[in-house]
Amino acid sequence: MSEQQSIKVAVVGAGIIGISCALHLQRLGASVTLVDRNEPGHEDAASYGNGGVLARCSIVPVATPGVMFNAPKMLFGADGPLFLRWSYMPRLIPWLIPYLRSSSKASVEHIAKNLAPLLYDSVDEHRSLAQGTDAERWLHSCDYMFLYKDRKAFEGDAFGWGLRRKHGFDWTILEGGAVREFSPDLSPEYNFAVVMRDHGKIVKPGNYVSDLAKAFVADGGTVVRAAINQVDTTDDGILLKTDGEDISVDKVIIAAGAWSHRLAEKLGANVPLESERGYHMELLNANKQPTVPVMDAQRRFVATPMDGTLRLAGTLEFGGLDAPASKGPPELLLRGARAMLPGLEFDSKKTWMGHRPAPVDSLPILGSAPGSRNVFFAYGHHHVGLTAGPKTGRILAQHVMGLQPNMTLEAYRCDRFR
Repeated sequence: MSEQQSIKVAVVGAGIIGISCALHLQRLGASVTLVDRNEPGHEDAASYGNGGVLARCSIVPVATPGVMFNAPKMLFGADGPLFLRWSYMPRLIPWLIPYLRSSSKASVEHIAKNLAPLLYDSVDEHRSLAQGTDAERWLHSCDYMFLYKDRKAFEGDAFGWGLRRKHGFDWTILEGGAVREFSPDLSPEYNFAVVMRDHGKIVKPGNYVSDLAKAFVADGGTVVRAAINQVDTTDDGILLKTDGEDISVDKVIIAAGAWSHRLAEKLGANVPLESERGYHMELLNANKQPTVPVMDAQRRFVATPMDGTLRLAGTLEFGGLDAPASKGPPELLLRGARAMLPGLEFDSKKTWMGHRPAPVDSLPILGSAPGSRNVFFAYGHHHVGLTAGPKTGRILAQHVMGLQPNMTLEAYRCDRFR
């Protein structure tokens, strides 16, 4: 057995980031244990509840120049996508101030520059990760459509589209009746659309992650259901203290999404991160469907046709990890869907709420923990976790195994917030 094959690595977190890390480590010869309090593909994971779009063009963050001017309308407008639990505001402010600062033109250009290499080839990365597994059945190539009221509304987003053009993305414009020729059920209120080619979707994200985990186990990987209370570095490696049996390994990757920073803080990483609470609503047997995943650019939600359902995802809510779900965001999603698809009917609906890990600068935390050669981070992907999961997993696996990734991790360092 080679030195690399003898390395024992634990991955904490069984969402798309964690399972991607685990599979790529396994394929490089490591002995891998995947640890999570829930089974892979469980509803608690953000990768279960996202919009299902492999949005390789999503290099523009939520906070862009002008966000402070637009925030009141987003928060107080009848169809505003921003929700806030006001009792949480005192805890939110230390994160919110630097988050708003990151909306400057220079900051957003920096963010886009460093999201692009994680996202640009994401559909190919997913195909490579899922190849030969049952997860392949949930992965489909498709276009991705952005909807606007008219050309003027599109031109209001010129800064973001300019960044996409700069980083190699191209698109097709549809105007007037051409929008409904492409997707007949859409409302006539949309007179302008941008169609992005070469995107993809996962039609059942929870099943996709679950099937990837089954392939991992079938190839010798171990899945342990446990909550991690402490990560201790020892002379012999890493000791994970859990609510069950402790786990001893050589190296560990922390990939637990919005919960990661609680462990990271104990490991010396001061990462300002909040939970951005995201919602989805699934409509069973909807009589109206867009032909491809569509983003309503004004209402800021996506509608994705899936296997037997229409998934509506989006909205932003700040209220921490522990508060129960709110009624407002799902109601907003349904109102948006009825406006998008006139005459919409369905048999039943199901709502979900989960936690997007949101760093103040909208870039993930990737690479080594402070002063450690054995502890690594892979979290904080905000809105692009599903899309960037396989690429993240491949890069982190190479890093852990002492190989040279084909991109630098400098922009994603955990100590960049000093």
